[in-house]
Amino acid sequence: MKKYLAAAALVALSLGSCTKLDVDVESQLTSENFPVTPDAFVAATGTVYQKFNSGFGVDIWRMYELTSEEAIITARNGGYYDQGRYQTLHKHNWLPDHPIVLTAWQWGYAGISDCNRVLDILDKSPNSSTKTQFLNEIRAMRALYYFYIMDMFGNVPITTFGTNESPKQSTRAEVFSYIEKELLAISEGLSAPATVTTEYYGRPTKWMAYALLQKLYMNAQQYIGKAMYAESITCADKIMASSMALVSDYNTLFSPTNAANSETIFAAIYDANYSAGNAITRYTLHSTLRAKYNLPFSPSNAQCTLKEFYDTFNLTGDVRNTTWLAGKQFLADGTTPILNGSAQLDFTPEIVLTNTETMDVGAEVGGVSRGVRSIKFYPDPNTNSSTRFQNNDMPIFRLADVYLLKAEALLRTGGSVTDAVSLVNRVRTRVKAPLVTTITLDGILEERGRELAWEGWRRNDLIRFGKYQGKWGFKAGNEGAARDIFPIPATELVLNKNLKQNTGY
Repeated sequence: MKKYLAAAALVALSLGSCTKLDVDVESQLTSENFPVTPDAFVAATGTVYQKFNSGFGVDIWRMYELTSEEAIITARNGGYYDQGRYQTLHKHNWLPDHPIVLTAWQWGYAGISDCNRVLDILDKSPNSSTKTQFLNEIRAMRALYYFYIMDMFGNVPITTFGTNESPKQSTRAEVFSYIEKELLAISEGLSAPATVTTEYYGRPTKWMAYALLQKLYMNAQQYIGKAMYAESITCADKIMASSMALVSDYNTLFSPTNAANSETIFAAIYDANYSAGNAITRYTLHSTLRAKYNLPFSPSNAQCTLKEFYDTFNLTGDVRNTTWLAGKQFLADGTTPILNGSAQLDFTPEIVLTNTETMDVGAEVGGVSRGVRSIKFYPDPNTNSSTRFQNNDMPIFRLADVYLLKAEALLRTGGSVTDAVSLVNRVRTRVKAPLVTTITLDGILEERGRELAWEGWRRNDLIRFGKYQGKWGFKAGNEGAARDIFPIPATELVLNKNLKQNTGY
């Protein structure tokens, strides 16, 4: 899959960028050289994946994680205030001119526009089974882009290729139906490898289509006011009937060499030399940790987690506990203190503000740096020193998530608690955590936090559980249901008069 990134990088140089919802792009292809071979199809479709990956690892991740209790960026002695963009995400008081909200909208529609462009090119190539396969894959990617846009913004346009007319706004239910119909139409026509091998890693497969449908159905109550948990269970069962299996070592799922494995169904792929996107280490680790992890750059010391979330990592023997750095820090030998100034570096779970308005933690005194840090996406010594992007791929869908979603759906439909317990225990067994004898919905949400921390699903989960407007960190809570959907960016309302702002903005 990494070859997509190299091919996409070359194509992107000739295409440039645009922020319109849909654009005409001068294709480099003619009737004599439309894609025919698999490698030609890879070259023709690579930009779709490059666009997805480049935006997901930073701004889309921030939309889903910084608005939850899993991650936070405070100001640090004046740094990382950035006009309050991170603080407003945390406090849920963003406005239609928020720059990250705008970037998320543009990411989604740039990806959708590219899917439409590529589909138009592929449709003109000679008919073949290879053509059909790649058409299905790009339709699946388009459905994925629409899922994120619909999830974040609610009522959004469904765009077409080759028109200069401003697209009309569709209801959330109409977009939901469009995504569902597309996935049902192509799911059985996608490749169905026993597990997602290198050939299909980072590309849509049958299992990816059903994983996306499972997510769609799990949140149908929020999207269209209709519970579809039974349908989500059907999708889970289709995936579980494959040969997909949990990997034995949890931490390998997020390492710098975490390519194709038996658990990851679909991932955002990163090659530090070809693509932008995964900057977890850059923004999370403290600069004094550079030597411990043999990094070719000094990390920025920005984001961390909240104490109330970190406190849920309290299961004896749980491997997932090791994905956090808390307390006094040592070099790799485990005995040599890491100094922060003249004192030992000490990460405190408590985040104490010196300025509540700017959410500033002030200067670091006595070695103390506020906030527990994540090393789940393990620091990569081969990070590109210029861009500071790392090679760790970011799972979007994986089997453990499928198990936990099915367990949740069983509880929500009055299904077998025994089966739900069994699914949760599959996840816990792998990480050597104590097994459960019963499980509740609140227990499922807590387990999802432990298992999927910083993987970009927390906002989605909290909304489904009715807890997105809760109180945590420096957020007051009870901000109102309108905050379950982001505002349509102000600039887009100016560009497209067919758009109507979401309620509450």
